[in-house]
Amino acid sequence: MKRLQDKKILLGVSGGIAVYKAVELLRLLVKEGADVSVVMTKNAERFVTPLTFETLSLNPVRTDMFSMSERGKISHIEDPGLADLIIVAPATGNIIGKFASGIADDLLSTIFMALASPILIAPAMNNRMWRSPAVVRNVSRLKEWGANFVGPATGDLACGTAGEGRLETPENILATAIALLKKGEDMAGINLLVTAGGTHEYIDPVRFIGNRSSGKMGYAIASAAKRRGANVTLVTGPTDIPPPEGINIVQVTSANEMCEAVLAIAGGVDATIMAAAVADFSPVSQAGSKIKKEEGGISLQLSKNRDILKEMSKAGIGGVMVGFAAETENLIANARKKLKEKGLQLVVANDVSEPDKVFGADTNKVVLVEAEGEKEFPTMSKREAASVILDRLVQRYLKVSND
Repeated sequence: MKRLQDKKILLGVSGGIAVYKAVELLRLLVKEGADVSVVMTKNAERFVTPLTFETLSLNPVRTDMFSMSERGKISHIEDPGLADLIIVAPATGNIIGKFASGIADDLLSTIFMALASPILIAPAMNNRMWRSPAVVRNVSRLKEWGANFVGPATGDLACGTAGEGRLETPENILATAIALLKKGEDMAGINLLVTAGGTHEYIDPVRFIGNRSSGKMGYAIASAAKRRGANVTLVTGPTDIPPPEGINIVQVTSANEMCEAVLAIAGGVDATIMAAAVADFSPVSQAGSKIKKEEGGISLQLSKNRDILKEMSKAGIGGVMVGFAAETENLIANARKKLKEKGLQLVVANDVSEPDKVFGADTNKVVLVEAEGEKEFPTMSKREAASVILDRLVQRYLKVSND
């Protein structure tokens, strides 16, 4: 069977001498069974005419931001929602800059703005341009947003110099695209429960005990799992993050509410990722009206909250279970203790001794701790961290399924 059979791919072509290689890439994509639609920038048309791409793809080439699709829809809104993958090859420094800066002044950059599909970017430019601070910053920003890159390769460049900046070979771009699409299906059929955010333990109607969790990590995991084909249920404490589309959302406030919600769901899932920062303690009683200031202050009596993971483990529900350990000291030792005591298969350990680098941030630095050992990762975007965590979860899940 052809490796891209029935896959819809949008190929974006920006203006550079490497456009001729995009023609060969298109041929390879079609040969593998893909249904390819091509979007060209005006500068790309100066190197190869749209007719070449239309002839090979058997689809009309889009160049006009204000054109309508064959279904009477606005192209730049419809196209990114229909594609299984968007490939931009070659991607010039200019188009990368537009993507990273939110500039949408042609069809290709506007499609990126309305992105609803995974994207693979294959840069091609002069080696000095590729190393320039602007391009380095723009590429880093796009990676943080979840864009995938392939290349550039090193070799002779069109300007007569040599170095890093050549468009990656069409064969390597194809192989990367196939791997991305395969990864996009590796969680198909898995029922996944994810928790996110902190909890609020109310003292009176206006005050509560809480923590600094933003929910970004849990939401990134839930969204990434959905993109990879999982059936995701997200149990979330209070956050300011818009709910991801296509995911069953259960909103809770307190630790007890989260416990009840999770236990009600966990019996029907294959895996659980407990990314929520659940409060360990809550007030023994909640005042019915706002507590007024007292000269000498007030005393609160706290009781220990239920341990959700322990209850799941004891009940034998939740499938492959992943917990988080946010620690200020003895990171690995404490993570290993949690791994053993709560019957987990994997613990994602965070050093929160510098909380501003974790809570509310868009980046994270994690150590994956398992019975077999641990693996530390460099600081990365939470979207990248979500991918790392899910990669390992899939491996654990497949191992359990095959045993």
